[in-house]
Amino acid sequence: MSVRGALVGALLVLGVGLELLAVLGMVAAHDVFDRLHFLAPAALGGMLLSAAVIVQEGPSLIGLKAILLAAFLLGTSPVTVHVVARSIRISRFDDWRRQPQEAIRMERR
Repeated sequence: MSVRGALVGALLVLGVGLELLAVLGMVAAHDVFDRLHFLAPAALGGMLLSAAVIVQEGPSLIGLKAILLAAFLLGTSPVTVHVVARSIRISRFDDWRRQPQEAIRMERR
């Protein structure tokens, strides 16, 4: 096995492992806001999978598409989490800002 093959295999194992951990975390989390925290490892796993494609294919059209996919995941993952969290707050409270009952709960901690 070549060094390139070993590196591709390691990146694939790490990427799939991160994806599985993110799924298990989302299943185990109690609250929807806690589940949102597990979207970041999923994006990092996708970036590792893209890196495996880049290492395997080198500078080619497929490698360029993998780079664009990794950049897309890096740029849109935080925005997606923010939009989903904000929409959940709006659906629960009819507003995205902190509610008076939340301020009381925060003081008790």
